Formats: sequence, C-alpha cells, structure tokens
Amino acid sequence: MKQKPINRKTFLKAAAGAAVVTKAAKAQEVKKKVHYRGAKPTKTPLFSPAVSYGNLLFIAGVGAHFEGDIKAHTKAVLDQIEATLKSAGSSMDKVLKCNVYLNDLKDYQAMNEVFLGRFGDEPPVRTTIAAAGGIPGNSLVEIDVIAYI
Repeated sequence: MKQKPINRKTFLKAAAGAAVVTKAAKAQEVKKKVHYRGAKPTKTPLFSPAVSYGNLLFIAGVGAHFEGDIKAHTKAVLDQIEATLKSAGSSMDKVLKCNVYLNDLKDYQAMNEVFLGRFGDEPPVRTTIAAAGGIPGNSLVEIDVIAYI
C-alpha cells in the first residue's frame, strides 16, 4: 500500500499539536522533592532524610542511637522508617528495596526476628551486610530503603 504524501499545511498543524503536548508534559515534569518529618532545617544539612523523584522515594540510612540490644535497635529503626514513609505518602508495603547494615553479623538472626513481617506479605528485596568498622553513632543496625509513593 502506497502512503499518501503529507502536505505542508497538514504537517504544520500536526507539529503545532505536538508542541502543545510537549509543553503540557514539561509542566508536569518530574522533580526532586526533599521530605522532612518536621520543619525544614535552617542550615543546609549534610544529607536529606528522604527524597522522592516522581513516584520513587529514597530514605537515607536510619540508625538507633541509644543503649539497647539488636532487637530494640531494629524495632526503633523500622518504626522510624515507617513514620518517614507515611509522612511522605507511602507505606511499608510499598518498599521495593531494603539495605540492612549490621554492626556485627552475629546479630543477623535476632534482627531477622524483628524484621519478619514488618513489610507485609510480600517483603522487598534485601541486602544484608556486616559493616566493617561499625556503624556511626554506635548503632547496632542501620537500614535504608527505596519505596514508591
């Protein structure tokens, strides 16, 4: 089947329509957004606690900075992550990726006991490592996640 040649007037009309669509798409352009659980800091922080880009949400590593065992630390960290997810419009069920950093690999089983079920029936993919040299602030565990909103 032979295609009919397009005339200049038809081409210009189609191009003008495409330009309108492009402008509309740019108006809804995806942007980086920082999520704070409270007031925005007055000084520039070292890093952002949670950042979204489109419908993806990245939460920085969260540690527990108090005296306690691995179970108490894991629970506190997961509670903080859950609060951050909720404040950004997400939830534990929407977490896609989770990184767990342990101060000592001997805490792996006890951490898993607290971790199990916190992300719903379909947990995220996960990587768990023992952090050489420890975790800043004497936390026994640090966890970061990627979720969707």
